[in-house]
Parts: sequence; structure tokens; C-alpha cells
Amino acid sequence: MKVLVTGASGYVGAALAPRLQAAGHDVRAFGRDAGRIAAAGVDTRDVVLGDALTGAGLDEALDGVDVAYYLIHSMEPGGEAFPARERRSAEHFAAAAARAGVRRVVYLGGLVPADAPPSAHLSSRLDVERVLLGSAPESVALRASIVIGARSRSFRFLVRLVERVPVMPLPSWRDNRTQPIDGRDVLAFLLAAGTSDAVRGPLSLDIAGPDVVTYGELVERIRDALLLGRPRLNLGFSLTPVASVVAAAIAGEDHALIGPLMEGLATDLLPRDGSAAALLGVRLHRLDAAIERSLREWERVEELAGR
Repeated sequence: MKVLVTGASGYVGAALAPRLQAAGHDVRAFGRDAGRIAAAGVDTRDVVLGDALTGAGLDEALDGVDVAYYLIHSMEPGGEAFPARERRSAEHFAAAAARAGVRRVVYLGGLVPADAPPSAHLSSRLDVERVLLGSAPESVALRASIVIGARSRSFRFLVRLVERVPVMPLPSWRDNRTQPIDGRDVLAFLLAAGTSDAVRGPLSLDIAGPDVVTYGELVERIRDALLLGRPRLNLGFSLTPVASVVAAAIAGEDHALIGPLMEGLATDLLPRDGSAAALLGVRLHRLDAAIERSLREWERVEELAGR
């Protein structure tokens, strides 16, 4: 099959492209910067440069494509609010995919709360999903919680926080639950979602690891894997807007990314059901194994505190 991978310089896109090639597919990469795509280790023999936000390059990128992966986020700083940027990028992509006659679009979004309104970030993810599911007859959206991987920005953020604070202050969202997923399993789901005959018509699937944990427990598991003594301090309040600014500064991350992500911690984020793994034939890794593997991979290029 001819497959397009957008966001090819990012964590997921750069890891997915070689797996698709190893499975025998003809892969084309799409991104804004050829240098970044090459630096991410993606085979650059078939690369189309462009920008989904303006629509530039999309028709060329999607020409002759059977399956297209939409792995684009638009949460970088800018004058326009990120939900508007994300929707416009998705609309440009969906229109170009329809013009090209793409058979299947695969999108990686986020879990949404069952009993509460989603945060601005998760609402935007859901909005993009709705746009893309109408772009091709066999489209599939995968919804994930925190991805555990050495290059996952949400995981790296948590690791940096644990490394750099002597005491772990955990706001009231610490008791909310989620099901983090191993980055290897995300890639397995994406590969299967693009190639499996089990996908019939527009479909959204929740993907999650096998372990249900609170956010407080997740932070503690990362602390224990780092072999660090970081006592936990439970706070009786949240103050997410203020806390996210402080946390982003401590972790050396951009608040434009961290702020919206932390807003999503205010509720449980759990899958609607566990059918995705059986449907797509994915074997799931346990959370502690995912954390340990990710830290080992990270340590190959950079020393971590406490290890």
C-alpha cells in the first residue's frame, strides 16, 4: 500500500514510518522541515514538504495514497487559539484526502471523560476526530491517555518534575484515574489500524494499557523507577492555571503545551471498553515494564538523575 505519515518528525510519526516500511508498505512522509524529518531518522527518499495549517503541499502528499496517518498537533505558541488552528489543519487535510480518494485515514487523539465536559485540549482532539472520520470511508480514530515512551513529551514532563523537585506536591487531581499506554503498544495499534481488515467504516476506538492508576500513583511509579526519594505532599486544592506555569518552568517545557495537558487531569480518563486490543490483535505491556523500558531507552542518550 501507499501510506502517508504526517507529523513525520514527531515522536510517533518517526517511530511509525520505519515499522510501516518493514511491513512492506511504500511510505511517504509529510512535514514542514526536511531537516527535522531526517534528524528523526525517517527515510527521506519520499518526502513532501508543506503545512496543514495553510493546506500547502497536501494535494501532492496525498496523491495516490491508500492510507494516511494524521499525527499533527497545533499546540505551539501563536496568536490564534490552538483549537482553531487544530480544526483548520484537520479541515484542510480532510478536504485534500477526499479529493485524492484516500481509502483510510488513521488519527491518534485523546481519551475523553465519560461523566464531565472535556478540557479545551481534549475537546479540540474530539473536534479533529469528527472532522477526520468524515474524510475517508474506512477512517479510524484511536484515543489514548498518557503515552509512556522516551520521546513522549507528557512522559518526559513527568520524569523531569520528579527529578527536579525535592518533594512531590500533588494537587487534588492526584486521585483521578487513567490508563497510561506503552508507546510500543500505540505503534502496534496504529500499524494495525492502518492495515487490518477488521476496520469497517468510520470507527473510533479507545486504546489503553492494562493498568488503571491514579495520577498520583503514576508519579510514584516513575519516582520508584528512578530510584529517587521524593516524599509525596497531598494538597487540598488544584490551582491548575498557576501550577501548570510553575510545573512547566521546573520541567523546562513550554507552557503552551503543558497548560492544556494539565487541565485534562481534572477528571478520570478511562477507556469506554477494552475491545480494541482484541479487535486489532495487540498484546499490551504492563505499566511498570513500560516505564522501565522508556527510562532505559532515554538513558542511552542522556543520563537521568537517581539511576
